[in-house]
Amino acid sequence: MYAAMTTVFDQTEKDRRAALRHPEKARRPDSAVLRKPEWIRVKAPMGREYSQTETIVREHGLHTVCEEAGCPNIGECWTHRHATMMIMGDTCTRACAFCNVKTGMPGPLDADEPVRVAEAIAKLGSSTSW
Repeated sequence: MYAAMTTVFDQTEKDRRAALRHPEKARRPDSAVLRKPEWIRVKAPMGREYSQTETIVREHGLHTVCEEAGCPNIGECWTHRHATMMIMGDTCTRACAFCNVKTGMPGPLDADEPVRVAEAIAKLGSSTSW
């Protein structure tokens, strides 16, 4: 019976590690999550320009480092119509320790992505209303 319990535990542990955004950090001990001080908090993103940037990214089916990394400055950048595009999908192969972008083997390349990125950049760079 103990062997069966160990197998179930091992499988659960494997499932947990597979679900992590950074599997290489699976064996690192967890540390307590500390609350950030008030002065470091940023306002939630909102406003017309932010919404326009978000719409452009969505309608072109693109991924941004801003979103994938959970950047706290997204509101400030997107309000200025600045977005850092991730090319070749939403998965990075680098696994930098400081970054929160999903790591692993990327999926198949999308042949239309370069055109969509160029169209989105043209819209973001446009100062006229769309």
